[in-house]
Amino acid sequence: MRCDAKRLGWMRLGLVAAVLVAATVAADVVTAAQPPRPNVVIILADDLGYGDLGFQGGKDIPTPNLDKLAAQSTRCSSGYVSCPYCSPTRAGLLTGRYQQRFGHEFNPGGVENAQETFGLSLEEKTIAERLKPAGYTTALFGKWHLGYAKKFQPNSRGFDEFFGFLGGAHSYFSTVKSNDPLQRGYDPIEEPAYLTDAIAREAESFIDRNKEKPFLLYVAFNAVHNPQHAKPEHLEQFKGIADERRRTYAGMLTAMDEGIGKVLGKLDEAGLDKNTLVFFISDNGGPEANGSTNGPLNGQKATTWEGGIRIPYLVRWTGKLPAGAEFTHPVIQLDVTPTILAATGVSVPDADKLDGVNLLPYLAGENKAAPHERLYWRFGPQIALREGDWKLVKVRGDTQPRLYNLKDDIGETKDLASAQPDRVKSLQAAWDEWNATLIAPKWVPNAQRADRPANRPNAKKKAAI
Repeated sequence: MRCDAKRLGWMRLGLVAAVLVAATVAADVVTAAQPPRPNVVIILADDLGYGDLGFQGGKDIPTPNLDKLAAQSTRCSSGYVSCPYCSPTRAGLLTGRYQQRFGHEFNPGGVENAQETFGLSLEEKTIAERLKPAGYTTALFGKWHLGYAKKFQPNSRGFDEFFGFLGGAHSYFSTVKSNDPLQRGYDPIEEPAYLTDAIAREAESFIDRNKEKPFLLYVAFNAVHNPQHAKPEHLEQFKGIADERRRTYAGMLTAMDEGIGKVLGKLDEAGLDKNTLVFFISDNGGPEANGSTNGPLNGQKATTWEGGIRIPYLVRWTGKLPAGAEFTHPVIQLDVTPTILAATGVSVPDADKLDGVNLLPYLAGENKAAPHERLYWRFGPQIALREGDWKLVKVRGDTQPRLYNLKDDIGETKDLASAQPDRVKSLQAAWDEWNATLIAPKWVPNAQRADRPANRPNAKKKAAI
């Protein structure tokens, strides 16, 4: 009897062990079947001219690293930002929502004049605040421009690491004093390196230190925003460019291209290139003030002409999205956050009402429709709406909106409003309906400089911003 009981006990233990082994094997199989969560890198240029990159048709400034990225990416040739100005675009980028919904319509002015309440609304969640609870390590290196008070700063808004500055512009050389010093975390620091190089260096270091776990890396270069500071070796490289502003701009753009090459090279070196979703965009079109060119587009920064809101827009996810492909439907920087959330498997409550769209099924060719029925802009008195190939636009000084077919007229040279009044009426009604969902701006500094740039067709090289 005792032997039988003992044998039965051993049999039970064996059965339990077998079940545990089977469960462990099954768990390992499931784990092995699930790919690691992708890393995310967002690279943002500042005041970049639409026509200044090689893959955008630029000829006089080589951009080999960005051209290589374009060849590895899907290029969105109708890529936009939701504002032709720095801070509002960043607010929309990090939240996935039209920034006018929470009153972030304008820049705040300089740090010395900005209202104390200026900052990305604390009622809005940044992409870092969404990914961090999901186990992502998060970092921002470069320009913030979304609030100066401690509660608004990057380390208070979901970013584990921050190196950069809080305002809208900064010297590229450490010898120039600033009332908006460089910071590491919340603390002011000294930085001897050329700022573009320092931003790239910090991003490389972050990748090295976090290659074993999922991360969100936001690299917000202040290049090629003024002040015009280029390294001597780059000025020498472009001594053949006669225009001094253009020559300095070329040097600044080259430094950024080199920095981007180092960051992407570090991903390759760490074996992370195939499991990293990479975005490259600019925050708005180029202004005349920095020597940039917007190529075939009309207008410049701070206008709702194409030259103010249409930008280079690349998305790379090796093996998941087509390389070297062109996506022609309109997309916007608001789409970056929803696309990242979909790629990383992080859900968002419907109540958060994101305006952006997950682009993955569209860029992959699984969904042939356009991601957006319409895109909208409001920048003070300036407005715009794009529906398919049609664009309704009103700039400072206009009493009536203009109408353009961008497929036939990317330079906005032929106003079709008088020939198609019914279309103008329909598009205006759609814009009015959207506008009714927005709130008033929370600040309008310096009578807002939206009324200062050139607002006439084809006025690419008029008033400086």
